Amino acid sequence: MRLILMGQQAFGKACLESIIKNDVDDVVAVYCAQDIDGKPLDPVKEYAMDQRIPVIQPPNFKDGAVLDSMKALNSDLCVMAFVTIFVPKEAINIPVNGSICFHPSLLPKHRGPSSINWAVISGAQKTGLTVFWPNDGLDEGDILLQKEVDIGPEDTLGIVYFQKIFPIGVEAILESIELVRNGNAPRIKQDESLATYESWCRHEQAEINWNNSLSEIHNLIRGCNPQPGAWTTLNGVVLKIYDCSTVDAEGNPGKIVQLSDEGFTVAVNNGGILVQRVRPDNDKKMSAREYVKIFSINKGIVLGL
Repeated sequence: MRLILMGQQAFGKACLESIIKNDVDDVVAVYCAQDIDGKPLDPVKEYAMDQRIPVIQPPNFKDGAVLDSMKALNSDLCVMAFVTIFVPKEAINIPVNGSICFHPSLLPKHRGPSSINWAVISGAQKTGLTVFWPNDGLDEGDILLQKEVDIGPEDTLGIVYFQKIFPIGVEAILESIELVRNGNAPRIKQDESLATYESWCRHEQAEINWNNSLSEIHNLIRGCNPQPGAWTTLNGVVLKIYDCSTVDAEGNPGKIVQLSDEGFTVAVNNGGILVQRVRPDNDKKMSAREYVKIFSINKGIVLGL
C-alpha cells in the first residue's frame, strides 16, 4: 500500500523505521508537528529526510490546500502513530482505506492526552494500547485491535510507556497495517457505558496532598514520573519527587520522620513515602540523599506548607 505516516518523537520514528524495514508498503509522505525555534528537529522528521521521504508540517488540517496536497498523494492508508494536532474527518477519509490511529490505553477507558498518567494514578493494575479508526470524536472511533499490559505495583509512567506500551505499540502498528492490507481489519464499536475521559496531567494536577492515603500519594508520584513530576513545597519552594517506595512510618502527614542512606521518609496517614530521587526548583534531578546533604534537610521538617 501507499502509506501516509503521521507521527512525532521517538514513537513516530520507531513506527516509520519498522514500516520501512518491513519492506512491504511504501511511505509516500510523513506528516509531523511544526518545528520549534531553538529546539532540535523532531526525530521522525530527521529520519524521514534521511530516507528521502517528503515531510509535510501543516499548521492545521482545515486549509483546502493542505487537503488537496493529501489527495494528490493517492494514498491507501494514513497511519497516525503519535498525533497531538486535531485531524478532522475531511483529512482522515482521504486515503482509500481511511486512517488508523494509535492510542495508549484500552479504549474506551482513559480517552484523552495523558492516558498512561491517569491509569497509573488511578491505581490500575492493567492498561494497554488501542489501534482504532478515528472519527471527529476524541478517541471515539471503532477499535481495530488492542494489546494489554500489566502495571506493576512499583511501575512508573516511564516504565509503563517505554518498556511496555512502546515496543508492543510498534508491533501493533505493523499488525494493523497488515490487517488493512489483507482486507480483514476489524471495526468494533466502543462501549460508551465504559468510557472515561481525562484531560492533560500537568503541573497543576501533580501537587501532592500529604493528607491523602499512602496508595493515592504513591500512585500519583509513580504516574507523574518522569512527566510532569509530582511535587510538594519546602519552605514555599517547589520540590519535585520522582523515585519513591512505600514504608512503615508514623507521624503527622507531610512530616519528614527519618533520614537514611536511601533518602528521607515522609509520614502519611497510614504509612510513609521513602523519597529516593528529587528535583529542587530550578535545579537538576538528584538522589534524595544528595539533596538532604546539599540543602541541610533535617527530621521534623513538614512539606507542603
